[in-house]
Amino acid sequence: MGAALPAGTAAGAEPAAAAPGACVTSPGPAQGDAGKVLTIARQAQREFGLNSVVLKVSSGDREVLTTALGQSMTGVPADPSMHFRTGSVAIVYMGAVLLQLVDQGKASLDDPVARWLPDLPHGSEITLRMLGSSTSGLHDYVTDPAFVAELEAAPFRAWTAAEVIGIATGKPLLYEPGTNWSYSHANFALLGQALEKISGLPLDRLLKERVYGPLGLSQTSNQYTPQIPEPALHAFTSERGTYEESTFWNPSWTTAPGAVLVQDICDLDRSARAVGTGELLSAKSFRTQLDPGTIGLGHPTDSCPASACLLTNTAAHHFGLGVIVVNDWILTNPSFSGYAAIQAYLPAEKLAISVTVTQGPKSPAGNSAQVIAERISAALAPGHVLKMR
Repeated sequence: MGAALPAGTAAGAEPAAAAPGACVTSPGPAQGDAGKVLTIARQAQREFGLNSVVLKVSSGDREVLTTALGQSMTGVPADPSMHFRTGSVAIVYMGAVLLQLVDQGKASLDDPVARWLPDLPHGSEITLRMLGSSTSGLHDYVTDPAFVAELEAAPFRAWTAAEVIGIATGKPLLYEPGTNWSYSHANFALLGQALEKISGLPLDRLLKERVYGPLGLSQTSNQYTPQIPEPALHAFTSERGTYEESTFWNPSWTTAPGAVLVQDICDLDRSARAVGTGELLSAKSFRTQLDPGTIGLGHPTDSCPASACLLTNTAAHHFGLGVIVVNDWILTNPSFSGYAAIQAYLPAEKLAISVTVTQGPKSPAGNSAQVIAERISAALAPGHVLKMR
């Protein structure tokens, strides 16, 4: 790859005129905090061998920097307007919608899931709160060896919610519901179904009416197929042993149907600020979202090995109701099939950091977008460094 181009355009080309409100690169030159962010992004792109780094950092209502470095595909520069998959951002939205419905008296967080999904095994023991906070004790089908083997053998396969939930519910609970913490994608596949029952609306419509619409997320959409609306940021991965394009691998397994999202970086920034300020919630529900009772949970036991019960939730670092809280940052950090991203907000500084990256042939495993966000936090908010364990 050649040198990163801050404007996200090919060398010598003039950027096309953008439509009003479009997600575009900040005008240069990048100085002050913007210069620090750009330097961090360029260094990380080189260090990790990333195909692309797309980011937006904002402070209050002020844009610090929006930029895209590298390429989407060979000869196609990355651009801030490109859409990419954002995985677990959807569970943040589902958690917020659950809390809205609770505020409206349509459900209680402590309702047994059986009230809404009567055929769910252990549904009388698992509550809506436990689904949203991932304390149900359900296995994570994403770590099931048979599922992983099938996913690697057939990445274009469409999975149904019943199939993936069945993998999780076909195994004994890891612990008595509510007594421990372990991340499970099954919780959120089930939460999506429960939200549909509670609201009487399809999940995609529910999220659009209660999240995307109110926040003005015009570039956020659910996809029922592997399609990504143009312009698309293309992804590549070596996870099957050969470096290959993974843009259109089927994401149906990632979360509840109706919440398989694509966004652009400006919508991710808007989302980070809205989630981090509790914009969609009452003050009481926002407090619950940040701590639904997970602090103190998350420890290995005879029935829940450290590979599952791997996070001891503390006040400084814990899972909330669909969100992660780390050193006062409120965030989520999706990573799958060659895409990795993070949206993070620090209320004390009104600072939002949103990053997405795509991998090159020699990129390391793990979420490099998260590492970039950590470095940006150290530069712009040294008293509140976003440092994941």
